[in-house]
Amino acid sequence: MEAVELSRAFWRGKRVLLTGHTGFKGGWLALWLQSWGTRVSGFALHPATSPSLFELARVGEGIDSHIGDLRDLHALQQVMDQVKPEIVLHLAAQPLVREGYRDPLGTYASNVMGTLHLLEAMRQTGGVKACVVVTTDKVYANHEWAWPYRENEALGGHDPYSSSKACCELVAQSFAASYFPAARYAEHGLAMATARAGNVLGGGDFAPDRLVPDILAAWTRGEPVTLRYPQAVRPWQHALEPLAGYLQLAQGLYEQGCAVAGAWNFGPADSDMCTVGEVVERLAQRWSQAPGLLIEASDLHEAGLLRLDSSRARQLLGWSPRWSLDSCLQQTLAWHQAWQRGEDMRAYTLAQLTDYWGAHE
Repeated sequence: MEAVELSRAFWRGKRVLLTGHTGFKGGWLALWLQSWGTRVSGFALHPATSPSLFELARVGEGIDSHIGDLRDLHALQQVMDQVKPEIVLHLAAQPLVREGYRDPLGTYASNVMGTLHLLEAMRQTGGVKACVVVTTDKVYANHEWAWPYRENEALGGHDPYSSSKACCELVAQSFAASYFPAARYAEHGLAMATARAGNVLGGGDFAPDRLVPDILAAWTRGEPVTLRYPQAVRPWQHALEPLAGYLQLAQGLYEQGCAVAGAWNFGPADSDMCTVGEVVERLAQRWSQAPGLLIEASDLHEAGLLRLDSSRARQLLGWSPRWSLDSCLQQTLAWHQAWQRGEDMRAYTLAQLTDYWGAHE
């Protein structure tokens, strides 16, 4: 396969179905595609938080937005038949570890059966050339060893959220092998891949039980932030980093077919791997009179060490992170402060997108 040079010209006019466009990462991706002239159709539940990036940045403007549930195959099939997408980007999910503990049935229903419904609707409609199913870095059977996980490592998942996403990987692999095998690519014309990213940060994330949203919410109230696992190490990165990877991956699938199929990691540079406590300290350096932190014990299992090896994406796709962790935290904090000042958050979010990618056209 050849490296993929992400191109605005490629995406202009393409029919894309984006699931999860009302969410945090989905909202950023919808705006990015809008700005490039893509014909974006979204399918998702109502925003899960208030406020939300979807509302503040007016993500629904300029796209074909459908509010619906992936667990409703009939509704999803109707949208798929109407849109007839060339490219499908599947981001919709129940994305939180602790919510998975609270509602395991809903988590598996959304993440596993929702994904299966999407793939079946795509199969029934036909015409899709590229499909990227987004999962997570937590799909690996995590032994908390020192070296990073590669795409050929064993899948697993200690908690309901993680295992539901590992199931998504298996569902996608099975569907590709059963209905869209590489040997019959000339017949069906569809190439599929899964994408595994780390812990993403960025403006517009208001989800509960997530580190940076919890920090900013607490400090805005003048309260110390409460941490459960200050020594846990995670692959931190701005949401735009894996989103660029998803776009490169989808473009590669469209242009090069099954040569680009399979699983792909999109994680930060090794130098940006750090603990939860270090992230708090770096943010505190940028927040005048940060109220500090508290440590709260938890009996719910979360991984203590998780690292991704993204060398495949770097070497074969030509993808690499553009922002350091410090730049990521600065951009995230700047977005939050702009929102507090009452700025136009659609314009501000698009400006950050330009800062990230505009100089690399």
